[in-house]
Parts: sequence; structure tokens; C-alpha cells
Amino acid sequence: MSPRVSWQLSPRTRNRLIALLVVLAIAVAGLLYRPPYVILRAGPVFDTLGTTDGHDLVRVTGIPTYPTTGTLDLTTVAQYGGPGFEITTWDLLAAFLDPGAEIRRRDELYPPDTTRQQVQERTAAQMAGSQHNAAAVALRAIGKPEQAVVAQVLADGPAAGRLHADDIVLAVNGTAVTRASQVSSLIQEGGSTATLRVRRSGQEIDVAVPTRIDQGRRMVGIGLEAKFDDSIDVAIDAGNVGGPSAGMMFALAVYDKVTPGPLTGGQKIAGTGTVGIDGAVGPIGGITHKLVGAADAGATWFLAPAADCAEVVGNIPDGLQVAKVATFDEARQAVEQIGAGQGDRVPTCTP
Repeated sequence: MSPRVSWQLSPRTRNRLIALLVVLAIAVAGLLYRPPYVILRAGPVFDTLGTTDGHDLVRVTGIPTYPTTGTLDLTTVAQYGGPGFEITTWDLLAAFLDPGAEIRRRDELYPPDTTRQQVQERTAAQMAGSQHNAAAVALRAIGKPEQAVVAQVLADGPAAGRLHADDIVLAVNGTAVTRASQVSSLIQEGGSTATLRVRRSGQEIDVAVPTRIDQGRRMVGIGLEAKFDDSIDVAIDAGNVGGPSAGMMFALAVYDKVTPGPLTGGQKIAGTGTVGIDGAVGPIGGITHKLVGAADAGATWFLAPAADCAEVVGNIPDGLQVAKVATFDEARQAVEQIGAGQGDRVPTCTP
């Protein structure tokens, strides 16, 4: 008869085993649970005057281009979390311990049921729009003639059935249109009906469109784009960067490449801001993180939308000066002054 062998854990060993199992359970739970938060940090910067994957980030053909010096860095915010990119509990804990991280509830940034594909499509469309506006603003600044072309007609807008995509707007209420940004202003100044002279399929016609007040502004429900000589091509490769906030820096890069003499004077300048078809520079999100990213990359000046200055004050890294700009022309002038060693003449976000 074989002897019976009994195994009995000592209290100390048993307690250690229980503690180990608890730790393992917590670790697994931390990996499986997806907290509804988004983490924001300073992202990488990209020199719009430089190269990406061996070719120029901003390329212009069809008109003369010129050498550039210095940098015009677009800045980004690195985001962890969001639709289709959920974080773990451990990611959240690490962010709590990171002074450079910002934690936001996901529903503050995204409506419920937003999908990863929807986010990607929206940010890609915003990036494409910012690139188009940037090229238009820069080419307009060097005097290239443009056409105001109807890009979209809202299905439920006053112009539905009256104006068509690809119509070229020649005049509004008798005033000649020489740039796309004029059309909205001329409609706003008019009355309950706007008369647009358009070229459609080679024929010039007058189209009367009733106007509608939307959010305090008179509109007809069309989207416009500025078109230039077909021989001019502006190509911008932003890689995986999405959203509209690089528009101003793209516009400056295009302008620098198509004008003689380096705009920056060899300085390392960073910035952010949307740019409208009219050249207005608009506010963006995450500017405090972009300031950090710019400083870490060695920039000495940062171009910030004037509307974001309140958030800038008190959050400027050492060694960085922040210029305040509200239009492309102001941004261009600021870069020219910085490049000429006249930074003391540049309006800043701080008194």
C-alpha cells in the first residue's frame, strides 16, 4: 500500500498566492476595461519647407519656385483614445502621472456612436480643405488671377435647382467677382434676392436666387472654391496628419516657395491655425500642447491665432515667443519681420 502524501500550504504561502491572483486579476481587468477618456500630448512637428519620404512636403509646379531657408513647422497634438482607438486603464494611470498629458472625457470631443471611419473621413476632408485654401490664399497673395467656382449646392438650400456645381460666378448683384471670398460678402450686403451672373458650359447667364438668414448671415446655400490656371499645381503631403489646423503654415510654405528670397531669414518658426478662403486665420484646439512640441523641436517663434491668445498666456515654454495673427497677411508680415531681425515689431499674445 502506497503512503499517502498530503500537500498543505503554509499560511504565508497561501497569502502570497492569493495576493498574486488578486494582482493578476487587477492587471487583466486593467487591460480589458476601456475607460471613456482621451489622452492628449504634444505631437511631432513637420517642416513644411522640408521633405517627407524623400520628396518635398509642399511642391509647386507650373510657376517659378525659389530656394528657402529656415523652417516653418506645423505642429500637432498626439491623441490616444477616441472611436476605434480606446485606451486601457493603465494608459489612463500613466497619463495621470504625466504632467504633459491632458485627459478629456471622450464625449467632450466626439458625439455618441461616432465611428473610427467617420472620424478619419472628417479629418481627411478637413485636411484637404485646408490645403486647398492654403494654396488659394498664397497664389492670390502673389497676384495670380482666380475664379470663384461653385463646388457644392446644398440640397435644401435656396440655390438648389438654380445653381450647379462647376458654375463660375462672374458677378453678384452687378459687382464683378475677382476672388471666391467676395461672393459671400456681396450676398450678405444684398437683399432678399441675389442675382448671380455665372458661366455655365461656356454660356453666361443671370440666375436670381432667394436668400435666407442662417445664424445671422444671409446665404444662398452654396460652397465655393478658388480655382487658378490649370497649369499651376500645388501638392501637399501631410502624411497621417488630419484636421484643418495646418492651413496657415501650408499657406506660408507655398508663398515662401513661389516668391524670391527666403521668407524666414533662416529662423526656426513654428505655428498653427486654420486658414479660410478669405485668408482669415482661425482658432484651433490643443494649442498648449503645440507650444510644447514647437519648443521641444527648437523653434524660437510660434505663430498663434489671435483667438487662441487667452489660452496661450501662462503656457508659453521658456525660450519661445508667440506672435498673434488673425490673417494670412499678418502671419506673412510677422515671419518677414522675424526673418529680418525685427521681432520686436511683431504683435504678440503677451503684453
